[in-house]
Amino acid sequence: MTALFIVMLVLFVLSYKLFQDKQSELLVQVAQLRKIQEIELALKGLEGKYFRFDPVNKRHELKVDITFDKDSWVIKEKDKEVLYQAGLTLKKIIEDIKEDQGVKYLVIIEGMAARDPYNPRFHVDKRDYGYQLSYNRALALLNFWQARNIQFNPNRFEIIIAGSGFYGTGRYTGKREYSNKRFLIQVIPKIGKIEKTEQS
Repeated sequence: MTALFIVMLVLFVLSYKLFQDKQSELLVQVAQLRKIQEIELALKGLEGKYFRFDPVNKRHELKVDITFDKDSWVIKEKDKEVLYQAGLTLKKIIEDIKEDQGVKYLVIIEGMAARDPYNPRFHVDKRDYGYQLSYNRALALLNFWQARNIQFNPNRFEIIIAGSGFYGTGRYTGKREYSNKRFLIQVIPKIGKIEKTEQS
């Protein structure tokens, strides 16, 4: 009888310990989910004059009409003021996100390019050409923002420059092909480790 009691006691203690561990793990997951929801809610503030949210691809598109000359990544004078205002909006929204220890963000500035069948380079080396062109456009945007003193705190934000060339998801097609000369902005939380709290 004593042996059975000891076995039952050990099983109870073990089950209780497993339950406590699982409960702690679930609390951490809930904390992470809440943080992601909080960030998504804050980023809704981007939607408006300068940005639109693409619900299919879960990213923001800079909805400013930008025109580049063929093979060029030079930002035109007529586009600079609106891009500056868009940069200020982005900086304000993401820096207003509550600062939490252990949470950092990737800010991806992605350039895109339109397929131009009249451009001889498009047919010769379209893959490398498109990637390089769109990357240079994204880099030109970041350099422009930085030159206008729009800086992102490196302790909280890691800036990634990307170019998807003539590829990527969510491209315009047909008559809207030239609308692919655009920028996409993604803000991705790097949650890291959220410590479990002691239960009272």
